[in-house]
Amino acid sequence: MTEHADVSPARTAVVRAALELFSAQGFDSTSVEQIARAAGISRSTFFRQFGGKDDVVFADHEELLEGLRRYLDRAHPNPWSAVCDASMMVFRAFAADPDLARLRYQVVREVPTLRDREIVAVFRYERLFDEYLRAALPGVDPVDAVGFAALVTAVHNHVLRQLLRSTKAVPVSVLQKALADVRRRYGVQT
Repeated sequence: MTEHADVSPARTAVVRAALELFSAQGFDSTSVEQIARAAGISRSTFFRQFGGKDDVVFADHEELLEGLRRYLDRAHPNPWSAVCDASMMVFRAFAADPDLARLRYQVVREVPTLRDREIVAVFRYERLFDEYLRAALPGVDPVDAVGFAALVTAVHNHVLRQLLRSTKAVPVSVLQKALADVRRRYGVQT
């Protein structure tokens, strides 16, 4: 699978500027005006693109989810593998800029409302995978669909945390191997 979920470079630059400010001076102490100035955009452009400070932290999730929806809207010969491939697309997006991913991880860990929002973001991936499997596999046991979606999401997050907590690269092959084990556990072929 050569697909990947793209995140806009212009939006990424604003996200990076915001995260650097949040890291340096704290989430609550950073104003939208400061973020806009650091990113070289107007305050109104910031609000038009992101809505608010907490939205900028999770902007890539919105783009990634939309990319995954488009990917999963297409026909796939093996829906179980399509979910695993979608998980790898997300991992590749974060692994492409591990410093930014680590910076976000640090900021989110320090702000309780952002941690709560991250939990919701993770659930949205899981729900997308579950809904896709139920639609792509009519008659699938709902417990199998939700269980597979939850396990893929949990395994993905486990491997992603390895990347976020280390200064070393974690190759996508680590996630591929773990997802192969998930498919084996569910008795589904690649």
